[in-house]
Amino acid sequence: MKNISILGATGSIGASTLNVIRQNPDLFKVHSLVANSNVLKMLEICLEFKPEFVVFDNMFAAKSFTDEISKTPQKVTVLSGYHHINEVATHPDVDIVVAAIVGSQGLHSALAAVKASKTVLLANKEALVMGGTLFMDAVKTHNATLLPLDSEHNALFQCLPKDAAGRATSAGVSKLILTASGGPFRKHSLKQMQNVTLDEALKHPNWAMGAKVTLDSASLMNKGLELIEAHFLFDMRADKLEVLVHPQSIVHSLVQYEDGSFLAQLGEPDMCIPIAYALGYPKRIASSAKTLDLSKIATLTFEEPDLVKFPCLAYAFECLKVGKSSFTTLNAANEIAVEALLNKQILFKDVPILIDKTLTHFSSQDLNNIDELLEFDQQVRAYTHSLI
Repeated sequence: MKNISILGATGSIGASTLNVIRQNPDLFKVHSLVANSNVLKMLEICLEFKPEFVVFDNMFAAKSFTDEISKTPQKVTVLSGYHHINEVATHPDVDIVVAAIVGSQGLHSALAAVKASKTVLLANKEALVMGGTLFMDAVKTHNATLLPLDSEHNALFQCLPKDAAGRATSAGVSKLILTASGGPFRKHSLKQMQNVTLDEALKHPNWAMGAKVTLDSASLMNKGLELIEAHFLFDMRADKLEVLVHPQSIVHSLVQYEDGSFLAQLGEPDMCIPIAYALGYPKRIASSAKTLDLSKIATLTFEEPDLVKFPCLAYAFECLKVGKSSFTTLNAANEIAVEALLNKQILFKDVPILIDKTLTHFSSQDLNNIDELLEFDQQVRAYTHSLI
C-alpha cells in the first residue's frame, strides 16, 4: 500500500488520478490533498478518500472548508499556504507525489518533493520549463524518481529503453517526435485566426483539461512547453525534437531509432492511462480507461504544424536554440497573457504578440539558482503586465 499526496486534487489531473486510485484500492491510499480554492469539490473528495491532510493555497477557502467538514464525522487536518503545501509534499509517510498544480506556482512544491527524494509524478510542465537544469540536477542529487504524466512524455518514456531517460541519444535514439492534436483551429486560415473568441479557444476537440492548458493547446504553446520539457527530461537537442500534428490523438508520441525503427505508444485520449502507468511503474495496473479499437478508428493521419499560424510553437523552437533564461521568459510571458485572456483583457490573437514583445525585450542569461530564477521570473511578469 503506497501513500499518495495529490497536489492539484480538484483539477483534471487530480480527478483522473483519483479515478485510477478507485480502480486499485488495495494498492494506494490518499494521504493528502492540495487545492487552490475549490471547497465543494474538495469536500466531496475528502469524504470519499479520507485523507489525513487537506491543504488550500487560499486561506479563506481553508476556513470555509473547515466549517463545512466540521458538519461531518470526517476527521482531517486542514492547513493553508504554500509552506504547508511543501510540508505534505515532503511528509515522511508519503511515497508518491502527484505534482499537478498548474503554472509556475507548482515549481516550489514539485522541487520540494524532489529534494525529499520522493517518487514524483510530474504533470506540472512549467516546473521543468522554468527550472530546467536546476530541477533535473536536484532529481539526480537527491536520488528522486521522476515520472512524466503528460501523455506525450509518458508515451516517450514507455517507448525508450529502460533507464534511457536523461541519456536518450546514447541509447541509439535519433529523434523524439511529440504529437499534437492541432487544437480547435487546425483548419482555420490566418485571417480566421484574427477573429477567434475565448469561448472557441476553450473548446478542445479531444481532451478534457483545465482552462489554462486548454488555451495553451489552442495556441500550440502547450506543445511548445512540452518540447522544452522533453529537452530536459530526455537530454535531447533541439534538432532531435519534432512535432507532428495528429488530429485523432491516438498516437501519443514516437521514438525514432538510429536503425530506422519507430516505436509509438497508442491509446485512447484519456489521462487515466499515463497516470496508471506512472502510479504502477514498473508494473501495469488498471486505469478505468476504455480499450482502443483500431478497427473503428480506421485512419491515423499526420501533418507538419503551421508555425506561421501558430507562432507560439515557433517561439518554443527558437528558445530551444537560445537556451538559458529564454525558457523562463517564454513561460512567464505566456502565463500572464493567458491570464489576461481569461480575464477578457486581451483577445486570443494578442497572446503571441505579447509573448513576442517580451522575448524581444529580455536577453538570455544564466540563472544559477532558484532565487535568481524566481527574481527573473517576476521581472518578466511585471514587464508583460505593463504591455496589457
